[in-house]
Amino acid sequence: MAKTFVFKFGGASVKDAESIKNLYEIVFNRLRNNTIIVVSAMGKTTNALEEILALKLAGKSYSTNSTKIMEFHLKICEELFDLGSLIFPTVKNYFSQLDRILEGDLTQGNYDSFYDSVVSFGELVSSRIVQEYLCAKGLFCIWQDAREVIRTNSDFRFAKVDWEATVKLCEKIVTPKLAQFPVVTQGFIGADEKGRTTTLGREGSDFTASILAHGMRASAVTIWKDVDGVLNADPKRFPDAVKFDELDYKEAAELTYYGASVIHPKTIKPLANLSIPLYVKSFIHPDRSGTKIHHVHPVNTVPCIVVKDEQILVSFKVTDFTFINESHIHSVYTELEKLKLRVNLLQISAISISIVIEKELFKLEKLIQNQRNQFEIRYNENLQLITVKNHNPSLMDELMQNKEVLLEQTTRTTFQVLVKNSHI
Repeated sequence: MAKTFVFKFGGASVKDAESIKNLYEIVFNRLRNNTIIVVSAMGKTTNALEEILALKLAGKSYSTNSTKIMEFHLKICEELFDLGSLIFPTVKNYFSQLDRILEGDLTQGNYDSFYDSVVSFGELVSSRIVQEYLCAKGLFCIWQDAREVIRTNSDFRFAKVDWEATVKLCEKIVTPKLAQFPVVTQGFIGADEKGRTTTLGREGSDFTASILAHGMRASAVTIWKDVDGVLNADPKRFPDAVKFDELDYKEAAELTYYGASVIHPKTIKPLANLSIPLYVKSFIHPDRSGTKIHHVHPVNTVPCIVVKDEQILVSFKVTDFTFINESHIHSVYTELEKLKLRVNLLQISAISISIVIEKELFKLEKLIQNQRNQFEIRYNENLQLITVKNHNPSLMDELMQNKEVLLEQTTRTTFQVLVKNSHI
């Protein structure tokens, strides 16, 4: 079997016409027949589609918003294609399909399913534009609907991959196409066994690249970002952040778990299981070395800092003078799982359970409502969670200086502190 390579381009790398021209230059210098190109929605399109959903849910008009998104894509096409190109009716047809879906009665169905069917249009349109542009420039490639290849369960918005079915579909559908031309497909989306559109969680395009690499037994995955590689901290917050030339899979996986935004948390495992290296490179400086994630010994000992804003601390205190036991923890976690709320920090005392979660007020209200019978519940908003992997005392002191600490947790290798929002 010929070696397969997977390239993934995120929203920032396809945000406008100049970005897509830059994508072409990157691909032109590196393209092999057996290459899969995974494309995210353009710029902030997913956010814009979520705004339309919010208007729909509130019973307000969304037609102006929908028209703006279509015009945004058509304007990019005007800068890339001759006006007689078939891409223009293709894009308009996608938005006609979107309008038909939006006209549906949301009260009669599953909101999460409706969400997936709407936000998927960002990736569908962007990947079609990229594929058409590459072909127009002489780099002939095939457009592939990811929903035909990535099979998932029906857990809409956070779909779980059916790995066995997906591997078979990769072999059946993608392998023959790659023997002829490179393939362009979408990140973030898949389909359940009934053919209904599902999504893999926000920012899930990295995960798509990993899924396809696993399914194709690829030689390598390259994720093209707006940074030079994986850094030990966000350079916008910490100007002296340093880049790693290489990282072990385990270290990279832990950083994504704690919230490092360079790679989607689920990306590492499918690659590590098959020892497929992951390269994180800059689409701004594509010739720089980037970061290689693979099996590395010894592991990294440089401190890594991850800061998460808009965190909420929720405390569940027992009201009947008993102590916290397994049934209390199980009750809270069962509800968290139902609401698809991820816990970023957990602390248990004799009479209370404290958790740190992302800001999702609608879900928070449901959580409180469903647990208030057995707990007294309080919460604090607008907090910041700082995690330091491979911490040291001086760095911890520096990060906590002049901050009001609400929660603190330290292990041998990891230090986490929850503080009232600061300017880090």
